[in-house]
Amino acid sequence: MTSMAPGERIGSHLKRAEQALLAAKAVALKPAAVTVPQYAALLWLSEKPGISAAALARLCGVTPPTMNTVLKNLQERGFIERTPHEWHRNVLETRLTDEGRAAAELADAGAVRVERALAAAFSEEERDLLIVLLGRCAEALDAQR
Repeated sequence: MTSMAPGERIGSHLKRAEQALLAAKAVALKPAAVTVPQYAALLWLSEKPGISAAALARLCGVTPPTMNTVLKNLQERGFIERTPHEWHRNVLETRLTDEGRAAAELADAGAVRVERALAAAFSEEERDLLIVLLGRCAEALDAQR
């Protein structure tokens, strides 16, 4: 067995950064009273009204059952409405309500503050490089599956 010190493991640094990002966003989303997964769904629904739950799950990086739970909670709060697709009756189209749009806007204001603070920690060149490097991380990990 070849050992690798925890500090040398890129994955542990990625995980730490992800956890810090999620924790900061969770705090920033409190005024909108939504969770990070709910916010992600609201954000994508504002961009792609009528999207199916399966497609939304892929965009948000969660499983379809997880997305169904998120959507159920959003629907119970009156943030979304789900209606049968015009041609595919077994597919539900999901759209934001006015209340959902307002919640998405409030939540996004908090999330954007977090994103701007994160971006401000780097120069423009560093941000560009970080995006390239994170993309390379994803490609290398996707190749391991």
